[in-house]
Amino acid sequence: MFPFPAVRLSAIPWDFILILIVLGVLVPWRGAVRVRRLLAQPSLAPSQRLALYGSTIALQWLIVALISWRSFSRHLSLDDLGFVVSSVWQTLSVTLLLTALLCVNQWAGLRRIARVPADKRGFLFQFTQKIMPQTSTETCVFVALACTAGLSEEFVYRGFVFAVFSRALADSAFAASVAMAASSAWFAMAHLYQGRRGVITTFVVGILFSAVRIWSGNIIPAIAGHIGVDLVAGLWGPRVLRASAESAMPVADTKGEW
Repeated sequence: MFPFPAVRLSAIPWDFILILIVLGVLVPWRGAVRVRRLLAQPSLAPSQRLALYGSTIALQWLIVALISWRSFSRHLSLDDLGFVVSSVWQTLSVTLLLTALLCVNQWAGLRRIARVPADKRGFLFQFTQKIMPQTSTETCVFVALACTAGLSEEFVYRGFVFAVFSRALADSAFAASVAMAASSAWFAMAHLYQGRRGVITTFVVGILFSAVRIWSGNIIPAIAGHIGVDLVAGLWGPRVLRASAESAMPVADTKGEW
């Protein structure tokens, strides 16, 4: 016996099922292919990074537009999708606390990575190092990308996917638990390109964000926390890693020089 009832697919409209398949299959496949192509290149030029940022922003807003269209056509409300704030002060306090904790944790994680020898940081570090902004123009576009990713991914996974499974089990006492697990699983699948450790991490983060959604009644704290983590990674990460690389460089022996 399962601790919660199985989800009845008949309770999920066909277009929602199609969207779930795209999110669970095509999106992870596309991410994996893209990562392999990027890792195969010795380095990325600024124009390539800008093209990567721009295409990702466009794709994510396209997905948001399509899901919004089908959601409202199926009478999912803004409340169902987690955009209605019932308690402003609760939402504000949870948002500030969650964002601060996640940003500090991300900052500490970057510091830990910087202390690890470069050849032991793994492929995910290599990938991240290639796509992180290096110029002021790239940084500006990356900020737009971080904001887009935070809003769009939380809308898709903590908003839409969570709502789909909640509605499918509306009469069950376990609806929230199933929706939390399912939305976190779909979120983790979208990050398959990060490897096993990345999938586990994103699943745990998904559970945290879903729990915060249930507690606060909306996805605003998750959006802010998601954006904050991405901004710390993109704006602080390159500086930390650059400083680490410079400190690891051998110092020339100047003995005997005038």
